[in-house]
Amino acid sequence: MIRIDRPTDCCGCEACAQRCPKQCIAMHADAEGFLYPRINTAACIDCGLCEQVCPVLRPAAPRTPTAVYAAKNPDERIRMESSSGGVFTLLAERTIRAGGVVFGARFDEAWEVVHDSTETIEGLAAFRGSKYVQSRIGTSFARAEEFLKQGRQVLFTGTPCQIAGLNRFLRRSYDNLLTVDVVCHGVPSPLVWRRYLDEIGGGGISRISMRDKSTGWTNFRIRVSGTDRDLVNATVGDDPFMKGFLANLYLRPICHVCPAKSGRSCSDLSIADFWGIRRVLPRFADDKGVSLLLNYSEHGNRRIESLHMERCTASYKQALGSNSAIESSVPMPKQRKIFWDAFASGNTDLRRTVSEITRGMGPSRTSKIVTALKSRMKKLLLNQS
Repeated sequence: MIRIDRPTDCCGCEACAQRCPKQCIAMHADAEGFLYPRINTAACIDCGLCEQVCPVLRPAAPRTPTAVYAAKNPDERIRMESSSGGVFTLLAERTIRAGGVVFGARFDEAWEVVHDSTETIEGLAAFRGSKYVQSRIGTSFARAEEFLKQGRQVLFTGTPCQIAGLNRFLRRSYDNLLTVDVVCHGVPSPLVWRRYLDEIGGGGISRISMRDKSTGWTNFRIRVSGTDRDLVNATVGDDPFMKGFLANLYLRPICHVCPAKSGRSCSDLSIADFWGIRRVLPRFADDKGVSLLLNYSEHGNRRIESLHMERCTASYKQALGSNSAIESSVPMPKQRKIFWDAFASGNTDLRRTVSEITRGMGPSRTSKIVTALKSRMKKLLLNQS
C-alpha cells in the first residue's frame, strides 16, 4: 500500500490510482490544490502494484542524451503558435498521419489544465504552447495503454515526472510508443491559478497564451483575452502569477527535489527552449523560437531523422549552459510559507501578496538567466544592426 507521509513523497502523476486493480485509490487536492492519492484501506488487497508503478519510490538512474540539437519547425505560423521552435507539432503530425494518437496538456472549458488525446491534426492546436500549471492526468495512462495494445502509434508528452509515471505504469516497453518530456522548472498550484483567473475576471475568457511571442520569443508575454479585449497582456515580471511562479512561491513541494531530472524520466526525447542560442549558435538563432531537442534512445533518433525540420547539432554542455532545469531542481524559498499563510487567510489579492513577498527576495536563478539572456541578445542585435 502506497503511503504519502510528506508532500515531497508524491509528484501527482496518478499512476498508482490508474493501476490499482480494485480502484481503491482516488486523487484528492490538498490545501495547496495539489493532488495526492487517498487509499480506501478497506478495499485494498495489498497487491503492491501502486508501489511498483510509483516513480518516486522507484526512480530510474540518470542518463545523458546521445545527441543534442537546436531545431525549428519550417512552418513559421506553427512556430509562432508554439512556445519555442515548434518541434512537438512535427512529431505529433507524423504520429497522426501514421494513424496514431497524441497525448498532451490542454485547457478545458474552465481553463483548468488537463491531459487529453487527439487523433486529428486540427486537435494538436490545443496542445501547443506552455501551460504553467500541473495538468490532471486522469485516465490518460490507461487509455494510452489500450491504444498501444491495439497496435496504434502513440506519442505521449508531459512533464518528466509524468513520463516517468507512464513508463512505470506500463511496466514494459512498446515499439509503437514515443515518449517526449518537456524540460520543467516546476509545476505551480492549480489553486493559485484558479485564484488568478478569478481576480482577472475569469468568466469571460476566450483565449490564454502563457507564451505569447507577438513581441518576440525572448520577450514573451502572458496574454489572456476576453470576448472584446485583453484581460491580461503583461511581461513575466509584471504578471503576478508568472512572477510568483518564477520566484518558486507555489511550486509542488517535490519540484524542489525532483526525482525525474537528468534523464530519469526514461523518455525517448526531451524538448525545451534553447535559451542562449545566440551565444552558442548565432547563425541558427532568431526571435521566433528555437527548440532544444535531446535524444536518449534509438527510437527517438529514428523519429528525429524522419522529420522535415531545420536542425543544428549542439553539445550537452551548451544545452545545460542556459537550461539548468535539465539537471537541477530549484531551491525552496523560505518565503513559500509566508505566501501560503497569506493565501490561506483569503483576505488579500494575488498581485499584492506576490508583490509584497517578492520585494524582499533576490531574483530567482531562472529570472537571472532570463534577464541575462535578454541583455545579451539585445547587445548582439545592436552589434548586428
